[in-house]
Amino acid sequence: MGTFEGKTAVITGGSTGIGLATAKRLAAEGAHVFITGRREAELEAAAKDIGSATAVRGDVSNPADLDRLYDAVRARGRGLDVLFANAGVGHLAPLGQITEEQFDATFDVNVRGTLFTVQKALPLLNEGASVILNASTAADNGTEAFSVYAASKAAIRSFARGWANELAPRGIRVNAVSPGPIDTPGITGLVGEDEASAFKAAEAATLPIRRMGRPEEVAAAIAFLASDQSSFIVGANLYVDGGGNQV
Repeated sequence: MGTFEGKTAVITGGSTGIGLATAKRLAAEGAHVFITGRREAELEAAAKDIGSATAVRGDVSNPADLDRLYDAVRARGRGLDVLFANAGVGHLAPLGQITEEQFDATFDVNVRGTLFTVQKALPLLNEGASVILNASTAADNGTEAFSVYAASKAAIRSFARGWANELAPRGIRVNAVSPGPIDTPGITGLVGEDEASAFKAAEAATLPIRRMGRPEEVAAAIAFLASDQSSFIVGANLYVDGGGNQV
């Protein structure tokens, strides 16, 4: 039997990158995974690739979409054992050029979306459930033109601390994971196809390990935090960053 045999997991932003890699990992170890995303074709393709998965199209910044997601989980009748609040967006813009639209888009998904992803899951979370929030090393780094994204991820780290205290009496553990530079399709969306290769090389050169991370490596850390192997880890922020913020 796998580590997550008979368990139910929800992963937002599960159609690509870290979310997809995590869904595959949990499903391979026995979980039934509900994945969400805004692009229906990619979401359905991901669900087929994962295997034991249910796709529910939606935007985490839309409360009605979250309600539909959790209605589907409720209908399965087994509650919820693992919640990975992963969906996030980011935009490059230096101070002086940040628009209201960029700010709202980032905070609506990364902060508001994470808050209500977790809050609306509360009635479904089983005793002993694990909640993992996707933060980022960007919250610590002061990267130029990335301040709004960094601020949104600092909020995620704060959420993990507060919610860990609030949910501990129910036997629910809350932790965060902070990926460093990870080679995902989101990089192309951030810097553009023409700049992606140079950006990845520059990021890799800053790390002691001298390479970008793989989504599967972050998924392994999330699987650890989701499992009973991390039963005494509460409110932590696990860096998966190739040593970039550690050395």
